[in-house]
Amino acid sequence: RGKIMDLSVLNDRQREAVVLPPALAAGTEQAPQQLPDPWAYSAIADSYAMGLMDDNFTTYIQSPLTLEQLEHMTGIVAAKLAALALPVNPNAEAAALVLDTTRGGVMNALYQECAAYAMDGLDGGTAAFLSGLGVVQGDQSGDLALERACTYQEAMVMAQRLILAVYDANDAGSKGLLWKAVNGSNTLYLLGTIHLDRDNVYPLHKSLRQALYSAQKVAFELDFNDTDGMAEFVAMQTYADGSALKDHISPALYERVSAALKALDMTQEQIDTYKPWALASTFTALASTDATTSGNAMAIDLYLNSAATWAGLPVEGVETYALQGNLFDTLSAEYQEEYLDAALSIYEAGLEGAQTDESTAQAAAENEQMLSAMFAAWKARDVEAFSKTYDKAAIVNSDDELNARLFTDRDPGMIQAAAAYLETEGENTFFLAVGAGHMTDPGGIVSGLRALGYTVELVP
Repeated sequence: RGKIMDLSVLNDRQREAVVLPPALAAGTEQAPQQLPDPWAYSAIADSYAMGLMDDNFTTYIQSPLTLEQLEHMTGIVAAKLAALALPVNPNAEAAALVLDTTRGGVMNALYQECAAYAMDGLDGGTAAFLSGLGVVQGDQSGDLALERACTYQEAMVMAQRLILAVYDANDAGSKGLLWKAVNGSNTLYLLGTIHLDRDNVYPLHKSLRQALYSAQKVAFELDFNDTDGMAEFVAMQTYADGSALKDHISPALYERVSAALKALDMTQEQIDTYKPWALASTFTALASTDATTSGNAMAIDLYLNSAATWAGLPVEGVETYALQGNLFDTLSAEYQEEYLDAALSIYEAGLEGAQTDESTAQAAAENEQMLSAMFAAWKARDVEAFSKTYDKAAIVNSDDELNARLFTDRDPGMIQAAAAYLETEGENTFFLAVGAGHMTDPGGIVSGLRALGYTVELVP
């Protein structure tokens, strides 16, 4: 069971990674101290996903940039550019540039990262190069205010725009498993996602971003902005009958779980409140990260939700939190214990200096290979390669207690939801993003819509 990854459910940490606009954050306990300006909204999702900002952004986003922050930003830019494997600039030994926290200094620092590669326009100098890419635009008179102190927000947006501009110019970025369904004047973009952040998945390809922003409404498995539904799901993960975790699993497993979670700064009291299936999902998510997973751990669905929400697009879910919670909460006690044991074993195998048995080590290695292959296929928009790696037929045909619930019981409803968008009156464009396993066969949304007579094609 540990080798079969759940593509349909997000854990609490991933849900909490959603970055919401001020209007949706108003209910938080502490009022934000600093908020981004509307002109920066379009940069928030990418900046968060790529690590240019974090959960504490309301404490610094409008403040003057520091040299330490500039170094952090240019480090991210450097890593993203290096991932493109562009030709090296043979004339990279340029004149020394002033690198400081003025707007001009920040621009020089970003230009310097690009100057290491053979890019068009570098000969024109910092201002001309960055202006040509749309990274800086100046005020109404075109003044770039080079001598003025740069705010964190300004530097962050410059860095975000630069990364996207260079990736777009090189037709780079993660393409995703993206289809376009058409019925008369209605268009429905279908994206099969993976509920993780790894394998250097950001930024996303321009075609995927354009499809998202062309929509009038964006839908996911769940409405990630539904705080009441989320609270209901969280409540389902904990015991309300007076019992504790130790009452539902073996003493040996309880001891291993406690040791692993205490190392992650959870108290025993907190650990005892959670049900085995909830902890199993947590360990699965923790074991599925890699060196490129940002500290924000922004799963693809949550990136899309953040981008849509900051753009002011209506967002909704095609399933409820209660439905997804019940998939797990009604699993047998025996299965939940096995599920937790398998997930914890793979997590333990990935810890530094771990000593584990051969079968567990092999399962962990196979899990890592599967995830990397899945992401490679996803990033290349290679449906055939993805399907070979993620064998849905084997999953739905197994006798595993959970698998039928994840797909066989849910795919028909998702096909109906997708068809409803295509049957909407008038001329509309919608965007539906759900786990990739729900898109592929057997029984997936793509073939389901085709069987209903709709035209569905993979986006080139």
